[in-house]
Amino acid sequence: MKNKIQFILAVTMSILMLGTAQAQEEPTFSVSGTVDTYYRSSEYSPGTAFANLNGFALGMANIVLSYEGEKSGFVADLVYGPRGADAVFGSQTTLFEGTPEETVISGQSSIVNQLYVYYNVSDSFTLTLGNFNTFLGYEVISPVGNFNYSTSYMFSNGPFSHTGIKADIALSDDMSLMLGVLNTTDETEAQPMGEDYMFGAQLGLYGQYINLLTGQGATQIDYTGGIDISDSFFLGVNATTYEDDNSEWSGLALYPQISVSDSFAFGLRGETFDIKDSNTFTSFTLTGSYTSGNFTFKPEIRIDSADEDVAAWGASGSDNLSSFVLAAIYSF
Repeated sequence: MKNKIQFILAVTMSILMLGTAQAQEEPTFSVSGTVDTYYRSSEYSPGTAFANLNGFALGMANIVLSYEGEKSGFVADLVYGPRGADAVFGSQTTLFEGTPEETVISGQSSIVNQLYVYYNVSDSFTLTLGNFNTFLGYEVISPVGNFNYSTSYMFSNGPFSHTGIKADIALSDDMSLMLGVLNTTDETEAQPMGEDYMFGAQLGLYGQYINLLTGQGATQIDYTGGIDISDSFFLGVNATTYEDDNSEWSGLALYPQISVSDSFAFGLRGETFDIKDSNTFTSFTLTGSYTSGNFTFKPEIRIDSADEDVAAWGASGSDNLSSFVLAAIYSF
């Protein structure tokens, strides 16, 4: 009887261990990314981030290497090309200052868009250490992450990335919290000597997010969200305000987007952006998006205006600018 009981227990434990092993997800390594290129008809551009070059122009090649294990993983997100160079402008870090002979400049990370490792402490608590794209704003660096190809004034003037440590906490199925200690904004490689750290926080509730970035005499508060008005009509919203010792600006943008079919949609970005004691910009960007497999084709018309003349908007400056962009994006 004793041997029989031991045999049954051994079989039961084997089945439980086999079931547990089968339930565990196998570690995965993946390669993904995008390639984008475009044509701009106007010799002048709004001056916001990306898509600023004239004629037939290059965006970037973006290659993302990622490994996802049961408890931990990493992401190495590399960018090449003009859009990538604009995205990682903070990679040139002055580590030591002094005379020109004593100054050491480090710029080895000039292709790093993101580079971080993470550890899942539990199903609802993840720690991330390294360089990651900003949590503020509606838009992102990757062209497949945005509906419009050109970017807003709010995105272009806000942070692109952060290097530091953050904790992502799922408080419930519909509520999340992120807390982070960060280097100086957009400094990819290391914290410049003598500068204080920054603090970041994000509270998410039912797909709406309140973001905070503060430190070094600067504070940015940002709201990002949206609502599905119908199965084919989505309205995105972004509002933000920024203030430091030398400047102050704020902005608001609405992103109505309508899906006409499985392959075609169009969307409008209407934005107002105010720089205190300087200029106020208004921009309307109408973008069509046709998708076939991994290929996306985006024709875009953009109209910008300003309260005062902008030197970069014409040979002798202008208070308005019209642009046409035709973009092609391939994702893999």
